[in-house]
Amino acid sequence: MALAAIELAEIEQVLASSPQAYLELRQKFPHLAWIRCDASDVTETPYRSFGAFDLYLLDSADHCAAITDDPARATGIVLAKRATVS
Repeated sequence: MALAAIELAEIEQVLASSPQAYLELRQKFPHLAWIRCDASDVTETPYRSFGAFDLYLLDSADHCAAITDDPARATGIVLAKRATVS
C-alpha cells in the first residue's frame, strides 16, 4: 500500500508537535509497519527530518525490506531519534 501525500502531511504534523509521536503514529496509521531506532543505527539519508526525529520510508513489498525515497513504494516508516545536544 502506497503512502499517500495526506498521510505524509499528517505524520509530519504529529512529529512536529507530539512528544509521544511514535505511539500516536502507530495508533493513527495501523496499516503501516513502524520501526523505531536510534539515528546512529541508520546510514541512509533520511526522507525528512523533524525536531528530534529522522523519518525514513520503508519498502517491504519485495522479499527484503529496504529504505526508499519513493512514497508510492512505502509500506512502512522507520522513525530514528537523534540525540539531543544540550
